[in-house]
Amino acid sequence: MASYLAKRLIMMIPVLLGITIISFAVMKMAPGDPTSLLTDLNPNINEEAVKRIRAHYGLDEPWHVQYLKWLRSMLMLDFGRSFASDSRPVIDKIMERIPVTLMLNILSMILTIGVAIPIGVMSAVKQNSLADKGTTVFVFLGFAMPTFWLALLLMILFGVKLDWLPISGLRSLNYADLSLPARALDVAKHLILPVFVAAFGGLAGMSRYMRSNMLEVIRQDYITTARAKGLDERTVIYRHAFRNALLPVITLLGLSVPGLIGGSVIFETIFAIPGMGQLFYQSVMMRDYPTIMGVLVIGAVLTLLGNLLADVSYALADPRIRVSD
Repeated sequence: MASYLAKRLIMMIPVLLGITIISFAVMKMAPGDPTSLLTDLNPNINEEAVKRIRAHYGLDEPWHVQYLKWLRSMLMLDFGRSFASDSRPVIDKIMERIPVTLMLNILSMILTIGVAIPIGVMSAVKQNSLADKGTTVFVFLGFAMPTFWLALLLMILFGVKLDWLPISGLRSLNYADLSLPARALDVAKHLILPVFVAAFGGLAGMSRYMRSNMLEVIRQDYITTARAKGLDERTVIYRHAFRNALLPVITLLGLSVPGLIGGSVIFETIFAIPGMGQLFYQSVMMRDYPTIMGVLVIGAVLTLLGNLLADVSYALADPRIRVSD
């Protein structure tokens, strides 16, 4: 297993390199650059001043030269300084935001797994029942409903109409004056809507995927044999069928990591949550190239690690799988 992990980690290097090349090239092909935000609406800026600004940011060099310089710095874990007015190191800005995004994504993943898998198993075991039909309607709503639209509806209902939950940020204005239990409750109330919105779409798809896997497994001959031996239905379902039906879902969980990270751009912006998604959106609007590349690299690393974790979990869940060294 150790040799397998080492090989997978080594294989991640060219994949990550390819991601950075494509991301850098696409970013450079996009219209506009950081100087346009400073010069387009300022009639006092002449052509010479524009050239000096571009030289200051290193934008006067060919894009492949800029990429090689950025890559050399990135290998030293130096993502450069932000083009924003604060000119802070990019790594500092990311380190401030990444715990928030990881917390939201982990909580949404836990919610997705904890709700979708039982729903999928129940729908398969009680196929064509009223509960199965009800979850089918729920799944269709989850697939059809845009995330941003659902977020706005929930904000209007629970935040504006009912005034039950806060609709922006992670803390209230009086957070510093609250006791420790009150602070925990305040943060929990701020997390309810973002976590639910982040998990809703994945929850619908995961439950349907689990249902189809369970239906396929419980029709296998060994399940029929287990029932013929007199085992009770609970043992047949949860000891024999469930584990095999769970294997493809583990792979799907690894593939869902990019969607969670990408989706954080939407709900972090809507709910004004200071995470990597909001930082990425603000950086794109400001053409802050170093911060954009820093967020993309961190997101790519998290995605690759998520896929690696899914492969390892797959091997651990299925005793038939043996990873050769």
